[in-house]
Amino acid sequence: MYDKEHHKAYSYTSTNALAKEGIAAVGGIVGGAGLLLMGSLPPVAGILLGVLAGIFGIGALLSKDPEEKKPGAIITVAGCLAIVSRLSIPVLKPLAGAFLGLGALGFFAMGIWKGIKFFKGLKQRR
Repeated sequence: MYDKEHHKAYSYTSTNALAKEGIAAVGGIVGGAGLLLMGSLPPVAGILLGVLAGIFGIGALLSKDPEEKKPGAIITVAGCLAIVSRLSIPVLKPLAGAFLGLGALGFFAMGIWKGIKFFKGLKQRR
């Protein structure tokens, strides 16, 4: 016979999964704040930060670790968007700015969702 309460007492989120969710929560919130910062800086500072983000992202893309490739691609694209949003190209400037804003919202939403999962997992461990 299946005892639901007994099973519930012994099934909880693993430490590794909990750590990944916590790191993803912080990363999402920091990433969203970074994208907002990139979009709000003066043109020269925004371009400089975009170039630095692009270089950092390309470095992660060239890494041998497969877990660094996805964040590397995201950082590279964010750097390119920051640069384009600061240039005076009529059609691309507003599009790049809009994508930076949407990316920031996406990062914040993902960070909040992962944070909720993290705290639920912590609560299960009590």
